[in-house]
Amino acid sequence: MTHQILDSMALGAGKLTRLRRMLFNHGPENGKLLILPYDQGLEHGPRDFFDNYESLDPNYILDLAVEGKFSAVVLHQGVAEKYYHRYAGKIPLVLKLNGKTDVPSEAQALSPIVSSVEEAVALGADGVGYTVYVGSPMQTADLNALMKVRQDAARLGMPLFIWAYPRGEAIDKMGGRECFYSVDYAARCALELGADVAIINYPTNSPEDRYHSKKPYQSMEWDPAKCLVHAIKAAGNTLVVVTGGGRMDDPVLLAKAEHSLDAGASGLIIGRNVWQRSKVNALEIINKIHVLLKK
Repeated sequence: MTHQILDSMALGAGKLTRLRRMLFNHGPENGKLLILPYDQGLEHGPRDFFDNYESLDPNYILDLAVEGKFSAVVLHQGVAEKYYHRYAGKIPLVLKLNGKTDVPSEAQALSPIVSSVEEAVALGADGVGYTVYVGSPMQTADLNALMKVRQDAARLGMPLFIWAYPRGEAIDKMGGRECFYSVDYAARCALELGADVAIINYPTNSPEDRYHSKKPYQSMEWDPAKCLVHAIKAAGNTLVVVTGGGRMDDPVLLAKAEHSLDAGASGLIIGRNVWQRSKVNALEIINKIHVLLKK
């Protein structure tokens, strides 16, 4: 499946080399991605680290990424510069190129550029990440910034990971950031905007969400798993990775992971549900996720 998608994407040698390294030389090593994000220190602040105080130390995260056999770890510039050199060659790096704090309202969400593709190359990264806020009133600035990132990534042979996240006051009025309409639209936007890997939410589809969505979503009484199948198809020849989101009980996390893979996802990106635990407990849940990824 992954080989077929890669062949159909018509990527250059640089992008293919780096993607195949993540897909087949690290992580499950079977064409599935298991990504450990650690961009929350900027996106949420240190509050996310109190549940497991060890997670405040980036070395703990990078050790966990290696021991847990992840396909890649996601870092911002400063953490990558100061900590990644000890792990270079042991775990692939995806450098996050934009970011924001969670202090302002997200009514007009925008995540500004904080790093460049050139800096990612210098750090030895195997991919670059950009969060696009689908539906935000600030989309003109957002999409213009993404255009430059996409061009630089193509020029330098760097796979482009797009976090396709619905945000903003208009999205809030149309069912919210995780409703089927929003997630489906975001997945398609990732394809249209040039993502090599799209990161999307697991959709919801409650009657209340549908009521506020646009037609024909208002009348589509699909269960969330079927909604996800459609969102992945909407992303076309783009590898789709489903995010774990905030903390949830183990049975819920594992069920969502299994449903995501059954729906055709090319992998999972799981952060807080892993590193907000002690290392022993984190490795236990990671091993269970690896079992699902290797089915």
